[in-house]
Amino acid sequence: MKERKILKNKFYLYLTEFFAGMSVMAVELGASRLLAPYFSSSQIVWTIIIGTIMIAMALGNLYGGRSADKNPDPDKLYGRIIIAAIWIAAIPVLGKYMITGIAVALIFSINSNFLIIAAFAACMVVFVFPLFLLGTVTPSLVKYTVSSMDESGTVVGRLNAANTIGSIIGTFVPTFVSIPAVGTAITFLIFAGILLALAFVYFITEKIFVKKMPVSAVLFVICCIFGHNGSFAFWQDDLSYEGESVYNYLQVYENDREVVLSTNVLFGVQSVYRREKELTGMYYDYAMAAPFMAGVKEKDKLDTLILGMGTGTFATQCERYFDNMNTTGVEIDESITKLAREYFELSEDIPVVTYDGRAYMNADEKKYDVIMVDAYQDITIPFQMSSVEFFSLVKEHLNDDGVMVVNMNMRSGEDGDITQYLSDTIASVFDNVYTVDVTGSSNRELYAFTDTACLKRFEEDRLKEEASDLNRMMGRVADSMEKYEGGDLIMNDDKAPVELLGMKVIDSLIGEEASFYKEIYKEQGLEGLLNWL
Repeated sequence: MKERKILKNKFYLYLTEFFAGMSVMAVELGASRLLAPYFSSSQIVWTIIIGTIMIAMALGNLYGGRSADKNPDPDKLYGRIIIAAIWIAAIPVLGKYMITGIAVALIFSINSNFLIIAAFAACMVVFVFPLFLLGTVTPSLVKYTVSSMDESGTVVGRLNAANTIGSIIGTFVPTFVSIPAVGTAITFLIFAGILLALAFVYFITEKIFVKKMPVSAVLFVICCIFGHNGSFAFWQDDLSYEGESVYNYLQVYENDREVVLSTNVLFGVQSVYRREKELTGMYYDYAMAAPFMAGVKEKDKLDTLILGMGTGTFATQCERYFDNMNTTGVEIDESITKLAREYFELSEDIPVVTYDGRAYMNADEKKYDVIMVDAYQDITIPFQMSSVEFFSLVKEHLNDDGVMVVNMNMRSGEDGDITQYLSDTIASVFDNVYTVDVTGSSNRELYAFTDTACLKRFEEDRLKEEASDLNRMMGRVADSMEKYEGGDLIMNDDKAPVELLGMKVIDSLIGEEASFYKEIYKEQGLEGLLNWL
């Protein structure tokens, strides 16, 4: 092993281990945020991220250990750290283009398990190599640090402790500090800069000049110049807002007619606000049957709770058409609430509590006339709000003549899909369950109640509504409503495979959309497809 004075400083070696561990976790968390706008932030995607990173680290450990025994040259270790740093710095510049390219290529080449394969391929291409290089750090440092077998246990323990402490800090800092403050792109650049500085200290201290240093410095500056733009939807230049919160990627698009919120660049929209104060043409309109069922035309005040407030479209609609609604919203992402106030004209008179929906109900003793559950977003379905225990809790918070309305957004029509599981689960709790399919979408609205008079009130009160768009909408709901007979596909807190079920539907929807473009490609080739796009 080459003699290097800096290696005699155990603190520097522990510092190397510390920042290597910190950077691995920071990249892992950054990977989840980089993939989420394209593939969601579901447990499935997290599993793929963790699995591929563990593969990279294991291979790095093996290679690092063998390399340290065969050629214990610390120059090579810190050279690898430089390469890892530049690769990480390049992720904000090239990562989203690579992920999009992989997704597009796979849409045309596979017919099932798109999310799993695409997310795995993206992780392998974008993240595995730099983490493989960082995986070589620990076995190499053990070689450089242990001078005698008498102290080997102590030294290795300290190195692992330094790595673990770095990993802990690298877990909390991106989540709670850097990503909410400056975004995912700059978070990658920050940690790449730390690794680069660490390696530069080694070479400068030892007065060693390597070509990697000036080249990597220039590349890092280039990445900083071109990588600070955190736009995930890089093909769109007309967004009113694009940013990140602790929980979501957020995108607001608006035109003369509407304002739209999306939390995923591939899976459509989450909220729509019509500027003309009209019905949205989406599931919110169907959900307005619930206030009629609960007696909005008869009561002086109708207490409503919305779990999954989003931008407040349902609350805003109800406020437009009814003057006796007393609405409370629960939304876990405070950033979405701020966007709702700024872009979607959510009234300041409507309170929104920043909390998890189920946790809020556990702490709330109030009963309501209407509870809307609208917390299911693409594949990211919270299992704790999909179980028998949750819907039983909702039932406890309803008045005797109250109604729960649930928006289920991934109807496939196939037996055993996620909507059937949710419907069976709800039907095991409520005596009366009715459903309506939303025209032109994969959404289905479900109404659940105990009091059989709810349907009678709906029929009578909707007719009291003056001839209007809402009157006609309620007529469509009445004509399309079907009683749901529950089955045995029941989910509970112990077993609720919502993400696997959701993934199957997403695969089906992607397949349907992709088939159109596949035909164009088949008939007209790549040029024809590009012309169409």
